[in-house]
Amino acid sequence: MPLDRLERSLGHTFSRRDLLQQALTHRSHGSSHNERIEFLGDSILNCVVAALLFERFIDLREGELSRLRASLVRQETLFEIARKLSLGDCLRLGEGELKSGGFRRPSILADALEALFGAIFLDAGFDRAREVIAHLYQPLLAGIDPQHANKDPKTALQELLQGRHLPLPQYALQATRGEAHEQEFEVECRIPDLDIRALGSGASRRAAEQEAALKACQLIAAK
Repeated sequence: MPLDRLERSLGHTFSRRDLLQQALTHRSHGSSHNERIEFLGDSILNCVVAALLFERFIDLREGELSRLRASLVRQETLFEIARKLSLGDCLRLGEGELKSGGFRRPSILADALEALFGAIFLDAGFDRAREVIAHLYQPLLAGIDPQHANKDPKTALQELLQGRHLPLPQYALQATRGEAHEQEFEVECRIPDLDIRALGSGASRRAAEQEAALKACQLIAAK
């Protein structure tokens, strides 16, 4: 994947291409890797997400805001954002990680995304990093229901439908791609009574169902 396409998806063009390259370099590839920048990006991400939540949910208490932030900066969330950016296609990995499918590993992709946030900060400052993070997180923030945010999406969706006295959602496997050790699953979540169909994908069927359920929750919130 060309790096300029990644920059377009991020909404930021790097002045210092060396920072972009370093952010995408796993420690298995060489000594100039992304761990230090990832440390910086982790702190920036937590700060920006905290500020976004503080501004959006003016009535929530500190503990509730902390739980929401934890759900948004956890590895699973970062992995899904990184996957949507096709970040795995841009990573620089050592031979061993390449052979074992490291470009699909959630921990590697999540760390690389945080490193990108750190690199953007070093390249253009905090305000620019905030803009990029806010852009990437906008769909997640729009679909947050504080009452269900600490539950996994399937549970949250089930409780949401039960609260409206509607039948449970239907999940159907649509496709399975890739080799056995690095498959990708695509699942559709259907809610016929609300005329909602949402597609999700992931490295396991459960992960795909969770993403489909999250999208269904967002569609319900938008109605």
